[in-house]
Amino acid sequence: MKSHVGGQRGSQAGPFPRDHLGTDLPTPQAIEPQAIVQQAPAPSRMQMPQGNPLLLSHTLQELLARDTVQVELIPEKKGLFLKHVEYEVSSQRFKSSVYRRYNDFVVFQEMLLHKFPYRMVPALPPKRMLGADREFIEARRRALKRFVNLVARHPLFSEDVVLKLFLSFSGSDVQNKLKESAQCVGDEFLNCKLATRAKALQCDEISVDSVVLIPWGHLSSCLWHAADIQAQFAISRELIRNIYNSFHKLRDRAERIASRAIDNAADLLIFGKELSAIGSDTTPLPSWAALNSSTWGSLKQALKGLSVEFALLADKAAQQGKQEENDVVEKLSLFLDLLQSYKDLCERHEKGVLHKHQRALHKYSLMKRQMMSATAQNREPESVEQLESRIVEQENAIQTMELRNYFSLYCLHQETQLIHVYLPLTSHILRAFVNSQIQGHKEMSKVWNDLRPKLSCLFAGPHSTLTPPCSPPEDGLCPH
Repeated sequence: MKSHVGGQRGSQAGPFPRDHLGTDLPTPQAIEPQAIVQQAPAPSRMQMPQGNPLLLSHTLQELLARDTVQVELIPEKKGLFLKHVEYEVSSQRFKSSVYRRYNDFVVFQEMLLHKFPYRMVPALPPKRMLGADREFIEARRRALKRFVNLVARHPLFSEDVVLKLFLSFSGSDVQNKLKESAQCVGDEFLNCKLATRAKALQCDEISVDSVVLIPWGHLSSCLWHAADIQAQFAISRELIRNIYNSFHKLRDRAERIASRAIDNAADLLIFGKELSAIGSDTTPLPSWAALNSSTWGSLKQALKGLSVEFALLADKAAQQGKQEENDVVEKLSLFLDLLQSYKDLCERHEKGVLHKHQRALHKYSLMKRQMMSATAQNREPESVEQLESRIVEQENAIQTMELRNYFSLYCLHQETQLIHVYLPLTSHILRAFVNSQIQGHKEMSKVWNDLRPKLSCLFAGPHSTLTPPCSPPEDGLCPH
């Protein structure tokens, strides 16, 4: 395979930015592309239509049906100094139930990043060292559940042995098992037969109409293809960033709505208890109010009975708040976790393989200048040969880095499609929100309507006729 870096040597670094730092991705190895193909086992499989391996053919329903994983807290185990939090992780797909600690999740994520550095590996919730209260532990449990479900439904991760081990291995040394299974093989770039074709596959996607606008005498087709791919990456990144910001605001408002429903439930319950407390008052009636003894007695009896309806109203409001937390807030958080993993992937691409590629090109340019200087100065043949050997090694390294760079963009192209596969989840979330509001208001309205006739027995008239209080005048002033 002929190298494509010839047009990018020296100071011509192409359309890639120079000012990015970071080394989050695996260090590329200077190996021949032919060796990559020879040592690669069966390719990692994404379900793709024949003819264009770049395009995905998944639907949201297919992804959600891959697995549903439950993560539940189990009773705390007190150690010698600290309390250890453990989780029961249950998988429908593997019909398994295992115990996992937070550090097990950490190793699991590290192995995913080791094997799939160019894919959307979700982030884990933070580890709180001291003073972890129940609210924090519950929030972390929910976040771990979202993490493992996103992984279990990813087209690549779901077929990998690391996931199966994490969800089904019941031994005590799960962390060592995970490390052994991941470290005995290289990353996806070394195991995918399409790695050496990633650039060609993406160049085929470029519109011919856009290419003819470029003066061929001023810019090589290779650099134009690279610029167009980078432009598509930038556009996709900006779009996902905007979607993330909007959905983050939606999630915050949904949290407030659900929280208000739960607060409303607490207020209604206290309101009913206070009415019951009035009805249960045993303070003797003073002689000054002897003429109104029947009124006070009737009022107490009626108020005491109203607490039942207010308790029911509180229960309905609490149910609505909890339902919206689970069906609306959690699903919005799941989608936000996915979007954040895409943002993290874009950052890894820029600060990792792309930056390394540019540094290698810069180093190659310096070496070529040294070679020209050595030739001009008629240095010793051994010195020139050593420099030539280093240049050849650097050319191989650049070629491998360029392949990794385009493979990273190839994966980003697919992961962008995966984000859009998840977009219909918005419809599910809105439908759940609307249904919750309709059902909640309907049930509470029924209780309010059942409560209204009971208000008529709050006050008794002078001849034992029931006279409920009138509404105040519209101007708010009391009549003389």
